[in-house]
Amino acid sequence: MSDDHVTVRPDEHATVGTYIRVALVLLGVTALEVGVIYVRQLAPIIVPLLLAMSAAKFALVALFFMHLRYEPRVLAFLFVGPLTLAAGLVVALMTLTGAFLVFGR
Repeated sequence: MSDDHVTVRPDEHATVGTYIRVALVLLGVTALEVGVIYVRQLAPIIVPLLLAMSAAKFALVALFFMHLRYEPRVLAFLFVGPLTLAAGLVVALMTLTGAFLVFGR
């Protein structure tokens, strides 16, 4: 039995340098998240801003460290589709209850 159908392309997976760059970007975004908390002028948009930054961090972790970037698009859609729907539902419910108002007016 031959394994002619199995082909490994070396350009399919990230290098160590890619992982280090992703880790540095994650570190930078985390520092921004911590810094944003102390800027009171951003109070009206603090929750959506933090949600967007944490979503970006989640996307990087899922794409590179969970190797979702190298999977077929169908699997990526099965992962991202319901996640997007759930995140939209959470944000909509938070908006309805006024949970975005962190500081008093």
